[in-house]
Amino acid sequence: MSVDSIPVAVAPASRRLARRPARVALVLLMAAVLVACAPRNAFQFSSPNPEARVERVYVATARDLGDLGPSFGDERVEGLRYLHMDVSIPPTHQLGEIEWPKGTPDAATDFVVTDSHVYRGSNSMVRAMRQHSSGKETLVFVHGYNNTFSDAVYRFAQIRADFDFTGPGVLYSWPSAGDPRGYAYDRDSVLYSRDDFQQVLESLTAAPGERVLLLAHSMGAQLVMETLRQAALRGDRRVLDRISGVVLMAPDIDPDLFRRQAAAIGKLPQPFVIFVSRKDRVLSLSGLLFGRKPRLGVINGPEQLEGVEGVQVLDFTALGAENSGKGLGHAVPMTSPAAIRVLRGMIDEPRRETDGFGNFLKLRFD
Repeated sequence: MSVDSIPVAVAPASRRLARRPARVALVLLMAAVLVACAPRNAFQFSSPNPEARVERVYVATARDLGDLGPSFGDERVEGLRYLHMDVSIPPTHQLGEIEWPKGTPDAATDFVVTDSHVYRGSNSMVRAMRQHSSGKETLVFVHGYNNTFSDAVYRFAQIRADFDFTGPGVLYSWPSAGDPRGYAYDRDSVLYSRDDFQQVLESLTAAPGERVLLLAHSMGAQLVMETLRQAALRGDRRVLDRISGVVLMAPDIDPDLFRRQAAAIGKLPQPFVIFVSRKDRVLSLSGLLFGRKPRLGVINGPEQLEGVEGVQVLDFTALGAENSGKGLGHAVPMTSPAAIRVLRGMIDEPRRETDGFGNFLKLRFD
């Protein structure tokens, strides 16, 4: 098993969670219900600001474009829709933040949408994307549980801006309920979305030389693994061979299931990287719901990846300390300024022909 690292101790908070699972689960469930009753932020249109950075977010989605708010309990729609949205990042933007408008939207201080366009199909979108961005490798972002369409669009725009991605990029927005109470609904939506997501990957890799780099968060990691497994079982190696790498951030997957998925896929795309944080309170709750078993995004021992070859595990626990209250520690690589700076350095390292994944972040299970 190819997993490197430094020794890691289980956080005291994790031990407290283990001793009081029922009480913690009840408190977090009550908090989720209260949050669900509050209105969700939604993207708003505004005129552009000359000092703002505009990120064009291409989107493939199975959502109803006429109703992009929370959809807990709603019937899922059939078919994919393709569009782009120009998201303006304010000149006052801070690393890891999404500056939602608190009143009248202003591109000088807020994330806003300045333009959008719906395409007739995947071919039209891919053709437009290739003309707008150079390169044939597409970064594909798959969001996680409890995400509205607006959440996902703005998060991908923030990631592109903070990591200075300039190449082609597509958000795959699956029909999450966008509601904390919709955990079971979202798990079903992941299974429902496998065929659609494979169709998206096929459209992005149809031409010679086209490849995709997959970036998935939380329950979106489950969708990625299930889709790759499905392609392998169907004997569709063409799609698998066009994947230039996989990054799973805080994956909400049972480690036993992950091993089965990886075995079915066979040789995993390379590089294959998992980001973990042992202070992830969302995954701690998820583990309680599934028999007090730790999820893949909080692993702390080699036995949980036994038999899986070609996986690197990067521990972001320490880098999330500065914003541990933000997002319940479930999105550290995307929201922690310290983590973002480290990752940007790792991305830049290969350009200097050195090992971009410094040993100070790799996990060594002794």
